[in-house]
Amino acid sequence: MGSVRAKKHLGQHFLNDKNAAQRIVEALTPSLGFKQVLEVGPGMGVLSDFLLQNKEYETFLIDVDDESIEFLADKYPELDNRLIHGDFLNLDFNQYFGDKMAVIGNFPYNISSQILFKVLEERNRVVEMVGMFQKEVAERCVAKPGNKEYGILSVFLQAYYDVSYLFTVKAGAFNPPPKVLSGVMRMVRNNRETLDCDEKLFWRVVKAGFNQRRKTLRNALSAVVPKDRMSDNPLYELRAERLSVKDFEALTNEIAAKL
Repeated sequence: MGSVRAKKHLGQHFLNDKNAAQRIVEALTPSLGFKQVLEVGPGMGVLSDFLLQNKEYETFLIDVDDESIEFLADKYPELDNRLIHGDFLNLDFNQYFGDKMAVIGNFPYNISSQILFKVLEERNRVVEMVGMFQKEVAERCVAKPGNKEYGILSVFLQAYYDVSYLFTVKAGAFNPPPKVLSGVMRMVRNNRETLDCDEKLFWRVVKAGFNQRRKTLRNALSAVVPKDRMSDNPLYELRAERLSVKDFEALTNEIAAKL
């Protein structure tokens, strides 16, 4: 069956530590009610081997790499149309998945943020995500207000998911070894169906606040709402990194009333 050559332009670093792979797969929680799991970037199938052993859910694989798809089709002929040759970022979830599913993967580090935003787009379907990211990206996702790692991703993800850091994986567990440590995290959908504010404005406020994160929000948000319309709300005197999701919702509602 041969093997697949890791391609730098696709950000491929194949996990070859089976213990780590098993821990990642076992972090999935089928009791959340999903019956379908999508693995992103399976490479040569080190996670897939464990996923396909579990009969509580149906496993789907998606890879953009021609060579990986050929390898996986040979290795898992039983997958048939559950082996998807395509780009996860452009995937039409309606074509394959019902109302509850999970996403898992050793994700390509060069598109990790885009992958997370794609999951956010599908948040009413993706009830859980477990995956490997560059350690600093995973730490950013789980960071709490007041932490220097806390940023746009932290707020957006934590608005809709309970996010937790599971464990660290060293570079030697991969082929080829990345130049960074890797971190595995889990996201479980919370009960918030919609935000308690205008969602589009919320995203604008959060992005504007963190794009000038060294400034207080009174200065950082002046492009969103003129300063002369800002109240004496003490939140304006803080930097974005100090605000929780609830704080950002409250500020968004106040700004909406001024626009």
